[in-house]
Amino acid sequence: MMDKTFDPGAVEGRVAALWRRTQAFRAGRPDRAGGKPFSLVIPPPNVTGSLHMGHALNATLQDALARYRRMRGDDVLWQPGTDHAGIATQMVVERRLAADGEPGRRVLGRAKFLERVWEWKAESGGVIVEQLKRLGASCDWSRERFTMDEGLSKAVVKVFVELHRAGLIYRDKRLVNWDPRLLTAISDLEVAQIETQGHLWRFKYPVVDAEGRETGAFVTVATTRPETMLGDAAVAVNPDDARYLHLHGARVRLPLVGRLIPIVADAYSDPEKGTGAVKITPAHDFNDFEVGRRHGLPLINVFDAEARLQLHGNEAFLRDASPEEETLRLDGSFREAARERIVEMMEARGLLEGVDAHPHMVPHGDRSGVAVEPWLTDQWYVDARTLAKPALEAVREGRTAFHPRNWEKTYFDWLENIEPWCVSRQLWWGHQIPAWRAPDGKFFVAMDEAQAQTQADAHYGAPTPLKRDEDVLDTWFSSALWPFSTLGWPDKTPELERYYPTSVLVTGFDIIFFWVARMMMMGLHFTGEVPFRDVYLHALVRDAKGAKMSKSKGNVIDPIELVDEYGADCLRFALAAMAAQGRDVKLSKERVEGYRNFATKIWNAARFSEINGCALVPGFDPRGVKETLNAWILGEAARAASEVEEALEAYRFNDAAGAAYRFVWNVFCDWHLELAKPLLQGEDGPAKDETRATTAFVFDQILKILHPFMPFLTEELWAQKAPPGAPRPAPLALSAWPDLKGLEAPQAEAEIGWLVELISEIRSVRSEMNAPAGAQMPLVLVAPSPEVEARARRFDETLRRLARLSGVSFAAEAPPESAQALVRGELAALPLAGVIDFAAEKARLAKEIGKSETEAKKLAAKLANADFVARAPEEVVEENRERLAEARARAEKLAGALARLG
Repeated sequence: MMDKTFDPGAVEGRVAALWRRTQAFRAGRPDRAGGKPFSLVIPPPNVTGSLHMGHALNATLQDALARYRRMRGDDVLWQPGTDHAGIATQMVVERRLAADGEPGRRVLGRAKFLERVWEWKAESGGVIVEQLKRLGASCDWSRERFTMDEGLSKAVVKVFVELHRAGLIYRDKRLVNWDPRLLTAISDLEVAQIETQGHLWRFKYPVVDAEGRETGAFVTVATTRPETMLGDAAVAVNPDDARYLHLHGARVRLPLVGRLIPIVADAYSDPEKGTGAVKITPAHDFNDFEVGRRHGLPLINVFDAEARLQLHGNEAFLRDASPEEETLRLDGSFREAARERIVEMMEARGLLEGVDAHPHMVPHGDRSGVAVEPWLTDQWYVDARTLAKPALEAVREGRTAFHPRNWEKTYFDWLENIEPWCVSRQLWWGHQIPAWRAPDGKFFVAMDEAQAQTQADAHYGAPTPLKRDEDVLDTWFSSALWPFSTLGWPDKTPELERYYPTSVLVTGFDIIFFWVARMMMMGLHFTGEVPFRDVYLHALVRDAKGAKMSKSKGNVIDPIELVDEYGADCLRFALAAMAAQGRDVKLSKERVEGYRNFATKIWNAARFSEINGCALVPGFDPRGVKETLNAWILGEAARAASEVEEALEAYRFNDAAGAAYRFVWNVFCDWHLELAKPLLQGEDGPAKDETRATTAFVFDQILKILHPFMPFLTEELWAQKAPPGAPRPAPLALSAWPDLKGLEAPQAEAEIGWLVELISEIRSVRSEMNAPAGAQMPLVLVAPSPEVEARARRFDETLRRLARLSGVSFAAEAPPESAQALVRGELAALPLAGVIDFAAEKARLAKEIGKSETEAKKLAAKLANADFVARAPEEVVEENRERLAEARARAEKLAGALARLG
């Protein structure tokens, strides 16, 4: 006998143990040797991480595909692994050393520090993997990889060396996002834009004549960063700005520094912004860097690595300059203090025209929390523009397809305008760059030190001391190799031959640039093949109001807490059901709780079936059923399986989950079991036996259809619902997807479908008209066709019981004061005289319609206001759109109810 309730906590551990024991998720199983390979790689989560809701959504969607394809007979490889997360991991270990009162990183030295990182990884680095297992992720865990394991490290070195040999990796001095606390370059993804209440200072720069004498005229520039003015190389004005046409080619004297800098005409300057004149500091602003390149301006770096002014001995700063003594005394000042002093100095010299409050976005390091400095430094770069060309062609030619398709434009736009990729980081944890420097600064890139030494000795004609570059590679560099390095590349392994290219990549849209595009570039360059045939890009998981989850807002939902409270299946189903293509998932605990009710409904249906003797019958042939009800439910099961299958093939996860939900709850539980009660609880005989066997068979198909979304519950019931005395030969995870083709039953659907729709319409009318719940009322079928009249007579008892009718009759015309409904082209009427006050009900409905229409007009007007849409928080705009849709739907429904009253 089944337990009365479904207990996820007890079931999940038992089912997970079954999957481990049977190696259910292992790729290359002997029984799948003839199956089609289906492969996908998990986006490797940070080894420091814990499962967040984005991970949970991503893993749920991947797992649904993996389980579905496994049930279709494919040889599935879902490749798991974790990323070494350079900055995050180094920070975690440094904090741990500090908390334990141990020497810091630099005191320990590189070798000892890295030993401590590996120790931490062994102790604490597997948290997120165990959390993914709790969620039910059916990866081949025997193949788990780590971006710094021996095999992947070998692949990274080979890629770097080969790209360098081909001229596609090189050293260059360019601006990078520099974190002055962590003392490393960081990627754009590690930069958070934070709105800051700052100021806009307006400084006057004196115009000079051809001999450098001040003319008495000034050009006023506006800046949020006065401290960078010491590195100004020009002032830019728009070439079409009439105010400055006479100054094209003229010069100004840079206050405090004495450097003469040109006024250049460049479209970067916006005449509508500020004064229309912009100070250009090529060494400290990404846009200014590009202006500087266009006009051949010098790069004047005035900061050191910790964002302190570096003026003494700074050749670039001192060249062609005559700085004031007070200016030189700023040497060594941190940028914030320098800003304050420079403003004071400009004001004292009468060169501060004014200052305005100016809220603006300031880039901060997402790990350090300090403002990022655009900083000029020597780094290693990948020639991304060259590598991007084949990646663009592959998508244009259809070798890789994006889902939804609109993301292709984003991919194209980025790759067509791609910049060199800075791949070096000033960290210790990561893949150390395989480059050795000679005393004269020349680098030798090789697979190991011995090869580099051979190159150097040959180059110089004598033994030459070398020192390895201390920098490591950007974490995204190793991640870019993930689809093929995890399969054994550069070795020609059987796995690489069988599973590459992978079938599909499932990831978030926010890393198209950082990961998807780079995998395309690297995969095509090193294997000649795209890394994946399809790319499915899911949206973000937000809170119930549509706001982005963040700790500062206090609206973060922990997926593991939801698993503990409601079970993994309920969270998974909630995420899948809301994962519409191109739309963010708005999650709340209430939604997950709602799907716990769904799990309870399934469990109760299993208990109902058991109590009523519904058990699998060996040799049962669903194509031979005689009862109309049984033929109908088999046809509905076939349709549901087909809908789920079609949706999963097209990556429409919400449609797949929705089709499964509707069939299980609305069709099987609400209608089939209800309509079957008289047969199941009636006299013994062939009809009862057939209904029991059919119900058990259909429930088995339900478990299969639901398995990609609710693996624990379905696996548990699969074992419990095995035929008496005959345990299942394999777990549900390895069982075949439903094959229900040919079970469509149009005649049975015409009968039962009509009955279901008629009862549903009657219930709707009763609800809309505020009819008393216990009131029984007559049903009149108006001028019915012979088929419908016969049908109504056959189902008279069912109609009375389920629609709460006093009787069913037939008439040529609808009775007066009746509510009417059209069911499959046939008119049904419910006489309501004496049940409701017709006039009062019409007035009530008209009033409610008016209220809904008024609300809809107000909301539509608000959303038509471009200023509101631009300024209001995204979640507020979305909430108003939803309220508008609800108001319109409510008005439409009420209008339908009013129309029923004639």
